[in-house]
Parts: sequence; structure tokens; C-alpha cells
Amino acid sequence: MIYFFADEQNTVFAVQIERTLTESDTSKLSWLFGGAELRDETVITEFFVGPRAAMITPWSTNAVEITQNMDVQGIIRIEEFRKVGEDFKDFDPMLSQKYGELNQEIYTISIQPESILEVADIAAYNKQEGLSLSDEEVDYLNKLAEKLNRKLTDSEVFGFSQVNSEHCRHKIFQRHICYRRRRAAGFIVQADPQNV
Repeated sequence: MIYFFADEQNTVFAVQIERTLTESDTSKLSWLFGGAELRDETVITEFFVGPRAAMITPWSTNAVEITQNMDVQGIIRIEEFRKVGEDFKDFDPMLSQKYGELNQEIYTISIQPESILEVADIAAYNKQEGLSLSDEEVDYLNKLAEKLNRKLTDSEVFGFSQVNSEHCRHKIFQRHICYRRRRAAGFIVQADPQNV
């Protein structure tokens, strides 16, 4: 069940809980939310901006922990929603979404997983998806697919791209670590010894 607490500043706190709220729970939550009052409705038909259903905010995690310390047990999630106009567009769609109403399904995620895609042309897929794989990396993946005697999946190619990315591996450095003009025992990535 999701309960809605509203304050006078057009903010609604949506509390998902495994059980029915008691009078004591309601009083504690109202205090926690700065005097916001419990609304009787199970659906609020107005426009709001709040977190995407699939993204539990750090604020929610902290708020749930606070309620546990207040001895309000069984709360799964609490999120904050701000009332907006129908034409409101000033929000980050990567983090938030606009809701036409707040209802009992706002935290439900109904995304079906996509089917596994076998990558026939790794070079074309690299370009299409902007993976930034080098020619050597594409060749490596092609040889790996041959060795495995099957096409690589999109997840495998994406995974390789991520763990082998510049951000994770620092490919451009490709030099030995030197300390006081002596080569250290370890190195970042094997490089041509003539270019140390």
C-alpha cells in the first residue's frame, strides 16, 4: 500500500509500506515530513515530478532508515513528489519523470527485458553503439567469436567495451612505472620497452 502525505508547499511524500499505518505511525511520519498531513485518497489526480520508478533515491534510503529508528516498521520506500503544471518540462528525465497522477502503481516497474542480440558484425556494432573499441579490440573480439565458434552477444561486447574502456584501464598511458629512473616491478599496461 502507498500512503500520501501532503504539505502546504505542493510536496507529496509517497510512503510504500507492507502493512496498514497505525495512528502512531501517521503521527510520526507527519512529524518527519514537517507537518505534512495524510491524505485519504489512494490516487491523487494532479501533475507531479518525482523520481523514476526504477530509481530509488538516496533520500529515500535515508528516510526509510530514519523511520526504522523511529520504530515505524515495514516501510519499503518513501519518495518526494513536487506538484507541477501540465506543461512543466524543467526536470532531468534521466532522474525524474512527470506523473499525470500519483497512484498505487508509481513504484511498479513493468519493463520487459529485451531478447539477447547476437552481433554479426562487431565493427559495425561498435560504430552503431558508439563503443569506441579500437581496431585491435574489434579484431580480438572477432577472433574470440571464432574460437568460441559462435557470435558474441550484445551484452558480451558491451561488457568488454566497458571493462576495457579508457576510463577503467587507462590505455593511453601504456608505459612502465619508473621510480628514480628505474623501472618498477609492476606496470600499468605492457608497452614497447624501447619507448620507456
